Amino acid sequence: MLKQRIITGLALLPIALGGVFLLPTQWFAIFLGAVITLGAWEWANLSGFSAQWQRILYALLTGSALIGFYSMPASFLLGAGLVWWLTALMLVISYPDSSSAWKLRAIRLVIGWVVLIPAWRGLVFLKGQGVPEFEQQGNALILYVFVLVWGADVGAYFSGKAFGKRKLAPHLSPGKTWEGVMGGMLLITLVALGVSWYRELAMFQTLALLAVTWAVGLVSVLGDLLESMFKRERGIKDSSQLLPGHGGILDRIDSLTAAVPVFSVFWLLAN
Repeated sequence: MLKQRIITGLALLPIALGGVFLLPTQWFAIFLGAVITLGAWEWANLSGFSAQWQRILYALLTGSALIGFYSMPASFLLGAGLVWWLTALMLVISYPDSSSAWKLRAIRLVIGWVVLIPAWRGLVFLKGQGVPEFEQQGNALILYVFVLVWGADVGAYFSGKAFGKRKLAPHLSPGKTWEGVMGGMLLITLVALGVSWYRELAMFQTLALLAVTWAVGLVSVLGDLLESMFKRERGIKDSSQLLPGHGGILDRIDSLTAAVPVFSVFWLLAN
């Protein structure tokens, strides 16, 4: 399993980075839209729709929605994403009592849209805000978000293995611990300080970068827990088997779906 996981990860990495660095904004939006459409196909199953035609229909509707939202101001979708993740925090904290609020399959389908579509719009926004001359800066921003999410995950894994004792959310993800979260936060703090040193940021800029980094790191954990909540309610371990050793698309991007809109809102406000 570990060997398969490593091989799949090594195959996915150049595809992901190539999509970010080599594609212009419009083609990047299409590339990312394909990923989100596959994620929607998986989300339909999380919502309780197991028939293949139902899952395909939801995926096609989601892909069509992306086309319509491409020209819409990013602020609307990013704001909706931010409101959603504040709501999601309350749902996760109060689980399993909160399950009554999203028990209906139609509600879960709508939740899939507010999870996936703002994340797509946020990455397209960061890519260059639709202006080619900003794409190089956008690539760096996207890479930073990726590194934060990966760093929080890797740091949590190793520190959780070494020191984990206090369960973070035993009803949702028994393997996650508070010690793991702190380890992940420590690692991304070092990343932020490294960026501050490299860019020669002033003290105020460094503090702002740390605040954004911590917010993104914490909300990435929330994205992971949210998907775990839906998978637990559905009674499945992985969102699909599209990625050998990794499960499904959603299993790989669950943290990013939360981290990207939050980071994008910070960037939008900063500009």
